[in-house]
Amino acid sequence: MSEIKVNKISPATGTAFTVGDSGDTFTVPSGATLTTTDATVNLPVEIKTNKISPATGTAFTLGDSGDTFTVPSGATITNSGTASGFGGGAVQQVVQVYKTDVMTYTGGGTVNYSDITGLSVAITPLKASSKLLINLSTVIGAVIEAGSICQADIEGGGYVDIGMPTGYGSRFPSWGGNASNQSSSAAWTRCQGGMFLWTPSYTLTDEITIKGRISATLANAIAVNRSQSGTDNAVQTGACSSITVWEIN
Repeated sequence: MSEIKVNKISPATGTAFTVGDSGDTFTVPSGATLTTTDATVNLPVEIKTNKISPATGTAFTLGDSGDTFTVPSGATITNSGTASGFGGGAVQQVVQVYKTDVMTYTGGGTVNYSDITGLSVAITPLKASSKLLINLSTVIGAVIEAGSICQADIEGGGYVDIGMPTGYGSRFPSWGGNASNQSSSAAWTRCQGGMFLWTPSYTLTDEITIKGRISATLANAIAVNRSQSGTDNAVQTGACSSITVWEIN
């Protein structure tokens, strides 16, 4: 008999029955539906398939709390979408501005900072609630007290000082130590700056711009990336300044 039509199959004895024999193949044809309702389906140890999709909606859960899923040696997981919830502390991206040219400036007092031309970098965070690790490195030539700081702007909201000291009173606020030198030599330079882990308040797609600024206590000439005098000889230094930003999440 090539076809049997029946509404129910039950075991002749006990509570179990076997369909076919080892090596047999049973085909559910296209358009047919195999419904298990609330039954328990015991699957083999290994299932091979090219795709897993949720039965309803757009999400499904893999395993239960406490389960461990192992990716064996030599296997590769390729992510073409967005991965989330995999812990924290990873570097998402790094951006840098590297200033190689010289800027000269006349100091305007301890709180009157001016932008360092060409020392500005923008970053758009890839994830929500990231921290930004900012490294400022400036090379200053000065015979008076001088310093550098960073300011940041979030999506055009206006620049504000970040990473600044507190309770400095009449002292010179700066990301690093005093950039002047003990000999007051116009031929000397000092590398100044620091590193600051900042937690900005932003929304995804916001562009955050970070720039370097400089000032000196008095109205004296200072220079960025060379000595104050700028004399072209073998005992003076030509240098570079930079801002590097890491997104950490």
